Amino acid sequence: MCGIAGIYQLAKTEQPDQQILATMNNSQLHRGPDAGDYFFADTIGLAHRRLSIIDIAGSPQPMVSANKQAWIVFNGEIYNFKQLRQSLIEKGYQFTTQGDTETILNAWLEWGEDCVHHLRGMFAFAIWDSKKQCLFVARDRLGIKPLFYSLLPDGQFIFGSELKVIRNHPDFDFSLRDSSVEDYFSFGYIPEPYTIYQHSYKLAPGYSLLLQYGNNTLPVPKQYWDIPTQWQQPLATSELQQHLIEHLREAVDIRLVAEVPLGAFLSGGVDSSAVVALMAGLQKDPVNTCSIGFDSKAFNETEFAQQVADRYKTNHQVNIVSQNDFELLDKLADLYDEPYADSSAIPTYRVCEMARKQVTVALSGDGADELFAGYRRYKLHLNEQRLRNMLPLAIRKPLFGPLGALYPKLDWAPRLFRAKTTLQSLALDDISAYHNSISILRTDQRKSLFSKAFQQRLNGYNSVAVFNRYRDKIEHLDPLKKVQYLDMKTYLVGDILTKVDRASMAHSLEVRVPFLDHKFVEWSFQVESGANLQQGIGKFSLKKALEPYLPHDVLYRNKMGFAVPLAEWFRGPLKQRVFDKLLCDEMLNSGYFDANELKRLLDDHSKSLKDNSAALWTLMMFAAFLQRGQ
Repeated sequence: MCGIAGIYQLAKTEQPDQQILATMNNSQLHRGPDAGDYFFADTIGLAHRRLSIIDIAGSPQPMVSANKQAWIVFNGEIYNFKQLRQSLIEKGYQFTTQGDTETILNAWLEWGEDCVHHLRGMFAFAIWDSKKQCLFVARDRLGIKPLFYSLLPDGQFIFGSELKVIRNHPDFDFSLRDSSVEDYFSFGYIPEPYTIYQHSYKLAPGYSLLLQYGNNTLPVPKQYWDIPTQWQQPLATSELQQHLIEHLREAVDIRLVAEVPLGAFLSGGVDSSAVVALMAGLQKDPVNTCSIGFDSKAFNETEFAQQVADRYKTNHQVNIVSQNDFELLDKLADLYDEPYADSSAIPTYRVCEMARKQVTVALSGDGADELFAGYRRYKLHLNEQRLRNMLPLAIRKPLFGPLGALYPKLDWAPRLFRAKTTLQSLALDDISAYHNSISILRTDQRKSLFSKAFQQRLNGYNSVAVFNRYRDKIEHLDPLKKVQYLDMKTYLVGDILTKVDRASMAHSLEVRVPFLDHKFVEWSFQVESGANLQQGIGKFSLKKALEPYLPHDVLYRNKMGFAVPLAEWFRGPLKQRVFDKLLCDEMLNSGYFDANELKRLLDDHSKSLKDNSAALWTLMMFAAFLQRGQ
């Protein structure tokens, strides 16, 4: 696991500034503390920071091919590199190292842009081909590894593993993108392919870029893979459990190759417990596992993690942190580089910090909720969809639209009476309704929050456009598959994988994700929706398959999640801090917000009239970003 960076002069024959690239690369030292080096040629500069996992003694980067034609910088792991290497040797290619990096280089020489189709793993890499005078950049299929880029006005293409890398170029444009601000206050993150900045981007999962010298315009990224949405027939339940375990075991097995200490997160939930159970059957030594707990029972899952640890006799470490562990607040803005509002970033940071003391590589259970319908919101969405199916939109919109607008936000009331979001969603089509349900601040709330001037600049743009990009692709899918697909393209990569990548790499820890093996994704996304959400139980097919491996309490208890008590914080120890943050000069002078609405959100929450904690946290992280400056 590493950090990569580079500068490519598209418009002029001039070597990039070595000191500038060094400054960019040094900003991601945490991603690769073991080694770092550079390559410079006529128009290209490549940089690398290395965290040594495989072929520790060899595989330095930037790496050149045996024929001296191509150079690569690479972040990630290719799990099928040994088989691919043998195939390339049979085609006549030479290898001077034992790692996976050289395999990508030779795959490029053999297949060109199609090399990505032969790679199984997580990756972001850039290859400079001196013969073709081109730079090829690619990101893995699910977006486990990040890649940011920008084209500067003078034709310099700059890229890096984190946004801070390209921000450190002196010509970087810090102008903010208005639509990204709107997206952020809906999703709590900024979805691919955009960033908070007007002229910088994230390379989307499953996409590549080919840049040719002399063409100083950004090419359109090329999609080489997508989650399958067409199949002859969904996978039925017969023999499903056996096949699920076989496919998942294989995805876990290929992720156990490492020349450094390896272990797993063990939260006590289904997904991480499944990974640990299968790891235990695949290796002779006890699995290294770690759990983080809270000093509040409402947030603590360590007793369930301990059940799994005891069953498989793992080398288990537990660390209990205070539920009032908010000393990381100021660090989050530096960690994520752009506004990011998932408060579980705090415990994620802590569990990565703890794991790194024991291992260098950790397996996680991320991705299972999206693949097997584990989130509670899926059940709620399907219940709403049944009502939507009873009445056409032409009737629902005038009937439920006004009711949703008039109905008060009753956070203090029993759940039965908190119907505002549901009424609004019933007046919408299914994709717009799901967007409304998952938004941190719904459309009406964002309209109240934003200043009139900013609303005019948005010119009618609404963050539902993020979902609408995929509408034609998923229109034929059933209601559950639609929202699972949307989550995998947005929430999974923009929130979950972003959170884990930044938190883990802050501690030079590599995290591997078996559930997001692309072959496993291609197989599991065909499982019938009725097999995944059954009897009101999410991830039903996965849980049934795991019954021989995990305790009943772990499989069928209510999902807890990795939460922190925001509502209590903002009425207690952080009350003054959140007031100061939201009413600071940077927020009030930004031009984005209605100051009276900011004050109302604060007052209503502090007086316990409403639970505005999610909105306040989202605003607080935006304020931290603004205060961070350039």
